[in-house]
Amino acid sequence: MSTSAPSVVLVVCDSLRPDLVDARTAPTLARLRDEAAFYLFFRGVFPSTTRTSAASIATGCLPARHGLLGNTMVLDEGDGLSCLSAGRPDFFERLRRATGRALGRPTLAERVSALGPAIVMSNVSPGAAYAHDPEGAGFVYHRAGSFGPGRSVQADGLQIAVGAQGDAQMTQRFCAALEQRSPPLAVLWLSEPDHTGHHFPLGSPEHRRAIGAADQCVARVLQTIDRLDPSQQRILCAVCSDHGMETVRQRVDIAARLVQAGWKAAPDSSELVVAPQGTSAILHFAPQAAALVDRVACWLLKQDFVDRVFVGADLAALGLPAGGSLAIALTLAGDDQVNEYGVAGRRDVAENALGGESKPGNGQHGGLGRHEQRPFLALRGGGFEPGHRVEPASLVDLAPTFLRHLGLPAGGVDGMALSTARPGRNA
Repeated sequence: MSTSAPSVVLVVCDSLRPDLVDARTAPTLARLRDEAAFYLFFRGVFPSTTRTSAASIATGCLPARHGLLGNTMVLDEGDGLSCLSAGRPDFFERLRRATGRALGRPTLAERVSALGPAIVMSNVSPGAAYAHDPEGAGFVYHRAGSFGPGRSVQADGLQIAVGAQGDAQMTQRFCAALEQRSPPLAVLWLSEPDHTGHHFPLGSPEHRRAIGAADQCVARVLQTIDRLDPSQQRILCAVCSDHGMETVRQRVDIAARLVQAGWKAAPDSSELVVAPQGTSAILHFAPQAAALVDRVACWLLKQDFVDRVFVGADLAALGLPAGGSLAIALTLAGDDQVNEYGVAGRRDVAENALGGESKPGNGQHGGLGRHEQRPFLALRGGGFEPGHRVEPASLVDLAPTFLRHLGLPAGGVDGMALSTARPGRNA
């Protein structure tokens, strides 16, 4: 099916580090880096987790405004503070009951709905998939349940496995949807190379094969777009990652350390609750423990597993809400040593009883490490001239860039639309 209306296609290769893209491992991505508008200083958000990143891409806002504060989140559901996985299929229903809302800002799916329903296909966690459209403005396809406008259940779900094979099956279906349904916005979120990066060392043969598998999915999408839009003007295609990865150095049970130091009554007590975010963590304090915030922050600064501590106004500068129970954010210690495959960057990781892979020697993310905060972004078509871009760019800039291409207003976002002009020329 063809149309003359502008549209946007976004492909996310979860956890892809740009320094691991080369012509042998990922020829399509390497070619995009040379032939598209490629952003050398593209940055993620904090925490650099998939669920937070998905919400920031979908809303164009930092976590302080959209409200999805990590892969885990602390809520009070009536029995005091507790930490929940934001990846569960029912998370947004629980978030809405506890806070009165799912996300604090409208998503791209909501904003483009006047042009037609968006399509999202995702092979990561249910929470990350549903973050693109928790209100049901368009279609979201995921193995945990697929939904259409009005959150109507879709019988033609996405029954695939996490990993390269499932990504390939999803990509085939995604490309068919592009040709048959012509959505104004289409999002394809691959599980690779993140899935493999959590289970194998970064740069290992297994990890590089996963990058290559993601590259093949990108190639198939680009081939479909070329058939639909040979001029490369109508369809703006963005290929990116949400964050990078670093090697796990050691696991740290922050809650247990707080208990041992006398700041927390028990591992599951509710007066001080830790929300682990991989290589970072967020601490929430109930009203009766609020007086401890500064003292706990000072104690954390002296711990060998801590890199940086953020309190008060520093939280707002980080993009987190300053107020409520959230009182401290911290990043865990690390170094820039290389692993056995020559990949730089190691980081300690917060223990997470809610799940997730954090085996020493494999990959993880969530903090502000140099390699975690360097995702990949290439923009092709839609008037974007090719060339390496040195201007700052962030995940939150994608939504206003897409909305401008679609001719829609982008008020109420934290990001700014990226210039279509090549370097050295005015927009």
